[in-house]
Amino acid sequence: MTTSAIIGVDIGGTFTDVVARDADGRVHFVKLPTTRKDESIAVLQSIRLMAERWGIAPAAIARFAHGTTVATNAVLERKGAKLGLITTEGFRDVIEIGRQMRHDMYRIALSPQTPTFLAPGSRRKEVRERVAADGTVVTPLDEAGLRAAADALVAEGCEAIAICFLFSFVNPAHERRAKAIIAAAHPAVAIAASHEVDPAFREYERSVVTAFDAYVKPVIDRYLARLERGLAEAGVPAPLQVMQSRGGLMVSEVARQRPVRLFLSGPAAGVIGAQQAGREADIGDLITIDIGGTSSDIALIAGGEALIRPDGVIDGFPVRVPMVDVNSIGAGGGSIAWLDRAGGLRVGPHSAGSEPGPACYGRGGTQATVTDASVVLGWIDPSFFAGGALALQPDLAREAVRKTVAEPLGMSIEEAALGIHRVINAQMAEGIRLVSIRQGLDPRKFTLLPLGGGGAIHATALARDLHIQRILVPPHPGVLSAAGLLAAPVEHEVSGAYGAALADTDVAALRAAFAPLDRQAAALMAKETLGGAAVSVHWAVDMCYVGQAYTLEVPLSTEGRDPLARLYDDFLALHDRVYGHATRVPARIVNLRTLHRARAPVAAPLAPTPAQGEKPEKGRRRIRVADSRTPLEALILDRAAMRPGFAFTGPAIVEQSDTTTLVEPGWSGTVDAKCNLILTRSA
Repeated sequence: MTTSAIIGVDIGGTFTDVVARDADGRVHFVKLPTTRKDESIAVLQSIRLMAERWGIAPAAIARFAHGTTVATNAVLERKGAKLGLITTEGFRDVIEIGRQMRHDMYRIALSPQTPTFLAPGSRRKEVRERVAADGTVVTPLDEAGLRAAADALVAEGCEAIAICFLFSFVNPAHERRAKAIIAAAHPAVAIAASHEVDPAFREYERSVVTAFDAYVKPVIDRYLARLERGLAEAGVPAPLQVMQSRGGLMVSEVARQRPVRLFLSGPAAGVIGAQQAGREADIGDLITIDIGGTSSDIALIAGGEALIRPDGVIDGFPVRVPMVDVNSIGAGGGSIAWLDRAGGLRVGPHSAGSEPGPACYGRGGTQATVTDASVVLGWIDPSFFAGGALALQPDLAREAVRKTVAEPLGMSIEEAALGIHRVINAQMAEGIRLVSIRQGLDPRKFTLLPLGGGGAIHATALARDLHIQRILVPPHPGVLSAAGLLAAPVEHEVSGAYGAALADTDVAALRAAFAPLDRQAAALMAKETLGGAAVSVHWAVDMCYVGQAYTLEVPLSTEGRDPLARLYDDFLALHDRVYGHATRVPARIVNLRTLHRARAPVAAPLAPTPAQGEKPEKGRRRIRVADSRTPLEALILDRAAMRPGFAFTGPAIVEQSDTTTLVEPGWSGTVDAKCNLILTRSA
């Protein structure tokens, strides 16, 4: 048995990926089917598997990091807690009124575009209280009215209550008192107060994110408590760490208190793994696409750093917490192909998932999926899918494609399969344009890094459509999200309102305002097991022009000469890049945020695995590709036997236990010194 190990477990819609690094630096990984009814079951199954296959005893696990989609799924599937919302008198409908902008302007039948499902009108209560914009109390809190409102919500069956009072981000006294009163009267009810969740102006956004926090809090609390209990019963001494949306880990005790920060937990881990893989390959500008069974998560890394945005969107609704800038679309290996009323071919967003899964899984699925199309085209070896863990049935794949797509459209099965890939690739390419061109960045200047179980099979087609010339395929791209958990830092971010023109503030005032935020962040870091790692502190401010409605986050350093002038210049440069223009007119600071970070002790998430086998060539197989009317003979290569310096040209299929890489004609591949596969497009 080994003496020490670190574990990363990432749960996806179809597979749960497990990566372990033992005390000797050896890396082990496996993909398990996700247990949809209770995702913690697959996580706990991995503990037994580690001991049986790799000799890693539960007691030897020193670090256990976890990426989860539980919070996101609770929203998408509407399975959060029954929620009540308590607001300042006169503001109960803010969460329903929302903003003027509408996603669909021309539909005949309009549907709500604000998250009214969180707290319908009957579960929104008002309380007499009022704080002015400068923080002075205009109307004291009506404590009797508050108790009556909370009692009514609990009597209606609410498991959680969100509190959102006007200007609580300036003076939170009323919210603090309200939270204390409700907690004393109803200790079993989960409570979220807006001054703790999102202490910033904009009433609608603050109401939404606070309501979401309360909505998922009981779900996350039960899930993590169940997982903590299971790990303890299995004999794992390491504290459970959970990935946040912005790409840092936090201990599960804190995650249960701040669940709204987990919405992009899984995708963020993939971006961190890709960022580390890029550093290993000395490539700093990357577009990453993480293709799983259910979705594709697309992100951009510039200069070796993932782009972080101060807010995000979940199921079309604004969630104002820092997130890795990821564009998620419903396009994955399990995405179902279907025909619309006009007979047009569509793919997704509905997915077969892992239960029953694609038709070729042989688990009862009958609808054609992207994976079925890949099997039909000869890109996936049915006997080597997921390293042979799951034997696919190609006859079922062909039957599903024939019945649901080929016959209705009057084409051959192979043409239908190619059509499925054309449609899904077009959707993915458009998603890549959104994260690159939307940021004012040219995708042609970036390297494409595919990850996830399905990423590498789409890589050359996507690069061709986007005119990208180079693709980086890390040694183990199929489990890179789980590997990213091993390289992620431990970090905590705390923000607060400021609200002053840049000309009316000074460095001393900013330092004084940051002090309480740093104390809060330090208290959160104190709950972590850091193993002696140094904690760095990073300050940033949200800035805008005076009179401007939207802000940009700008890093702040108070060292050196005239730091506020440097801050203003940095704001202008960022404004010019994001919006295409900048003007030297007065600016103001709206919010402050501090980030406390402890770097992971692991330098690289996945060290190169020594080549196994004498010859990479496994044989040849007839495949179909988009630009050829007839089948082609493709070289079949074993990734595990490809040593540094090995080179080849397409068409080729590179097989490994965690993914399959399709190398179309016109592309060539080489293996670099770190065992990365570098694909380049022929002139």
